[in-house]
Amino acid sequence: MKRFLGAALAAALFFLGLPAARAVSTSASSAVLMEASTGRVLWAQNADQPRLIASVTKLMTALVALESGRGLDEQVTILEEDTRTEGSALYLRPGESVKLETLLYGLLLNSGNDAALAVARFCGGSVEAFVGEMNRKAQALGMENTRFANPSGLNAEGHFSSARDLALLARACLDHETLARMVSTRSIALEGRTFTNHNKLLWRYEGCVGMKTGYTEKAGRTLVSAAEREGMTLIAVTLNDPDDWADHAALLDYGFASCRLEQAAQAGEAVCSLPVVDSLIPFTAIQAQETLAWPLLEGEVLETELFLDRTALAAPVAAGEAVGVLRAFVDGAPVGEVPLVCAQAAPRNRAEPQNPLQRLLGWFWN
Repeated sequence: MKRFLGAALAAALFFLGLPAARAVSTSASSAVLMEASTGRVLWAQNADQPRLIASVTKLMTALVALESGRGLDEQVTILEEDTRTEGSALYLRPGESVKLETLLYGLLLNSGNDAALAVARFCGGSVEAFVGEMNRKAQALGMENTRFANPSGLNAEGHFSSARDLALLARACLDHETLARMVSTRSIALEGRTFTNHNKLLWRYEGCVGMKTGYTEKAGRTLVSAAEREGMTLIAVTLNDPDDWADHAALLDYGFASCRLEQAAQAGEAVCSLPVVDSLIPFTAIQAQETLAWPLLEGEVLETELFLDRTALAAPVAAGEAVGVLRAFVDGAPVGEVPLVCAQAAPRNRAEPQNPLQRLLGWFWN
């Protein structure tokens, strides 16, 4: 995974996103466009303003449930308390037994509030305990303007998030293989129930890989979407947006047209070599341990610089030995770094003695 450079990088992430702000507009109260692999904000509109978020809440519900350790094949017995909710529902019946997987598809595709309650109770021991886990996860993801009060997204005191925070949540969802598969599913039949995804972008927008819709009268229409083209994935979030389908298409179109993902280094790629002292191998290649790429807007240039711990190596050298970092910059601002390691081992001229007799013989030879 890419490592970032603290406060300097956080500032770079913000300011590098500003030039794009004049290029597109939406009908939303809050919105953001983010490149998924790096978290760079390409466009923002009131992105940090806390707002009601409706059923896009269920992305966090599903993520916490999938990380709870419960198996998808486990059976959940529906309790009467699970069915005491308003809004969209799967119309679960007290006493019936439903797989956790079915409930998760039901809350993500059909936005079932009863499924959200059943999942929270089953995976958290109680709804209250599960909501506590949702808030802890939000904190771990850096969602600074977020607080959850329930697993469904129904309007409640102390239940809010921001467009930027929801984009961070979307990144985590895309990184979770099972959840990413679920939100990209158009329709599925499980245990006698058929679920059809409410996200129309799955049919309307080329490259859409899903996410979640939401609506309450107070929150308005909320939408989190993601799309992938030519190896780059973009995340769009709008809150209180009466024209969200068109706005998301416009945001994603803008992102794909104006941004390109450029590699600064590829994992295993040799970037330089260092001399090795006291070895039959005079030089060893130095390679990037990880891949580093960065989304660039028009006119931006990605530059790299090597920061090495030493100018020469002393044998023996182990393959994978750390020797420094490669850092990437845009307009002088650091945007990321990857470790640099030795590509191959470089033994001493003679093999190291392995036991006392070998060490004694080695002493005579020298």
